[in-house]
Amino acid sequence: MLLSGEVSPYIQVGGMKLSLELGEPCARSKEVAQRELRETPENREKGLQEIKKLLDADTDLKYPREDRFLLRFLRVCKYYPESAAELVKHYFSFKVKHANIFQDLVPSREENTFKHNVCVAFKNRDQHNRRIVVLRLGKNWKHKEVALDEIFKAAVLYVEVAVAEEESQINGAVVIFDMDGLSLQQTWQFTPAFAKRLIDWLQDSIPLRVKAIHIVNQPKIFNVVFSLFKPFLREKLSSRIIFHGTDRESLHNYMLPECLPPEYGGTNTESLVDAYNWYKLMLTLENEYKTINSYGYKK
Repeated sequence: MLLSGEVSPYIQVGGMKLSLELGEPCARSKEVAQRELRETPENREKGLQEIKKLLDADTDLKYPREDRFLLRFLRVCKYYPESAAELVKHYFSFKVKHANIFQDLVPSREENTFKHNVCVAFKNRDQHNRRIVVLRLGKNWKHKEVALDEIFKAAVLYVEVAVAEEESQINGAVVIFDMDGLSLQQTWQFTPAFAKRLIDWLQDSIPLRVKAIHIVNQPKIFNVVFSLFKPFLREKLSSRIIFHGTDRESLHNYMLPECLPPEYGGTNTESLVDAYNWYKLMLTLENEYKTINSYGYKK
């Protein structure tokens, strides 16, 4: 389903249905695609033809030839096939470079992280139809029980399903880093190597429009952590990092209260879903993750 998108998987959580949105994008999103991503039937057809030619020339690369898979790269690159082909190569070469993270990366092997509810996706989207992910790296994070690499893996698993959604391909995603209660011991978990890997992944290795990164509830010690990331940030992503502290009105300038749970000054009491429920939904896609893992550069 991550490749074909023929059926939108879901699970029932009490009276709530938790699902991916793998169908056709809505009319509003189609307008965004045309206006911001240069999406037209002509560009789509030409882009798919060109990207396949460019990727076929790399004989060491085995990639999914399904249009639905390649469109996520064309969209994020605004239908410039050369840029999209390079992103596909970066997407797969990043997995080779960081094989310790990506080797056999499937949901069933990452249950621990989801049990701790550190990396969580919202059930709803924001007012711009963007996916919302929250990383709670302060008091909610028991760093002796969940390593940073495990949190990174969880983020990868979330993104892999998000980029299968056409709504997310077009509108992108926003991330909230909730640093409430960050301790000195937790800051020691961050290293320049981790920072570089995360930023390289966000900037160069995923077919996802990261529209904003919101830092909330950060204590002063967070400056030590952020100093590790700054050297690797390019202007585009750097300009999309917004620091809010505990100022909820500042956050609401970017994300409307009806999109946010009460803990962020919002009114949506159903937005935050326990990460373990997302885990159960991902488990239904276990074979699809394995299929994606079977592609890439020859070992």
